[in-house]
Amino acid sequence: MLKKVMLVDDDEMLRKMMNALLAKQGFDVIVLEDGPKTLEELKTTHPDIILLDVMMPGMDGFTVCRAIRDNPATARIPIIMLTALDSVENKVKGFEAGADDYLAKPCDTAELVARINVLIRRAEAIIPQLPAPVITDVAREPARSIAVFSLRGGSGVSTIAVNLAAGLSQLWGMQVALVDMVSVAGQSALFLNQSLRNTWADLCKMEVIDEEGVLSAMLPHESRVRTLASPRRPEESELLTPGKVKTTLEILRSAFPYVVLDMPHDLSERSLTGLDQSDVILIITQPEIASLRAASMAIEIFEDLKYNEQKKIYIILNWTFPRQGLAFNDIERMLKSKIDLILPYAADKFVTALNIGNPPVLSDPEGALGVIFEDIAMALSKEAQRKMRPDQPTAAWKRVTDRIRTKKKG
Repeated sequence: MLKKVMLVDDDEMLRKMMNALLAKQGFDVIVLEDGPKTLEELKTTHPDIILLDVMMPGMDGFTVCRAIRDNPATARIPIIMLTALDSVENKVKGFEAGADDYLAKPCDTAELVARINVLIRRAEAIIPQLPAPVITDVAREPARSIAVFSLRGGSGVSTIAVNLAAGLSQLWGMQVALVDMVSVAGQSALFLNQSLRNTWADLCKMEVIDEEGVLSAMLPHESRVRTLASPRRPEESELLTPGKVKTTLEILRSAFPYVVLDMPHDLSERSLTGLDQSDVILIITQPEIASLRAASMAIEIFEDLKYNEQKKIYIILNWTFPRQGLAFNDIERMLKSKIDLILPYAADKFVTALNIGNPPVLSDPEGALGVIFEDIAMALSKEAQRKMRPDQPTAAWKRVTDRIRTKKKG
């Protein structure tokens, strides 16, 4: 059976041209010229994929995309947004609206067809089956939940959380849950080039949150990381109650061997629910007064909450600017704690990784940053796993253990 492509564009000449090209490639093409007609057609037609123009009069493509995602009957249809506006800002807007991919017009036919086929195969392979994570006996109990936290924005919390989750998945060859706990404008999915086709909002609409519902709301990634993304819109975040957060995290801890929480920069009830559910907390700070003051405050609060008695707490110093910064001894004296790890300055690499949606631990695992995050992932892994050689060691595991052996010999 021919795969059904819905093409939506207000440019008649472009519609005719793309219709002919796609039909020649063996697709059954449904051609529409505006958003309202598209939403009406979707009431009776279920295409395998939608090609959606951004710049349309009346209802633009972003609005149409959001409407498609908000309707449970159409929410899982892959969407590629097509636009003459080739900018990072518009790419971000497309992903936030729920698009799966974003191409600038005019686009190469071969590239367009390849992306169409990839998204259709992905939808067929992953979405209907909703497979539960495969957990080996050694990794099954207890699950380990790791919260990455800072009271000050710009500290690199999302960067560290995403690279840690990906590092754990590559190290042990198993699925890892990445949970964006930020209620508005979270960025975890963007770091992995994932569309916000499903978010926390899908769970909040359920009367009863169960494992199937949680897994269906998560975004799959080829690295084996599965992301529970931040809600697309502020009003959706209001449905995200501490009770729903607690239930969801408990389900994730029973379904995944590792759960990484990308925490917001606050100590709201929702945030405390996430911290309560964590076994390890990484406090991220920078070598400047405001960030260190925030980290010091977090450490004091965690002591009052007895977290230091219940959980492992590590302090990571993220060197987010190229020069200057307080002296290391002064930093530890101000925090009244030792620094467990220093991340070197690498702003350009992190920005590039964000823009292309490919974190360093995946794009360049043998580079300086990839090595650091692989080693962090090993250090934060379950003790039982660290002490055993896997039956089928991954490339990441071999690299890390080789470095450990070399260090011991040296």
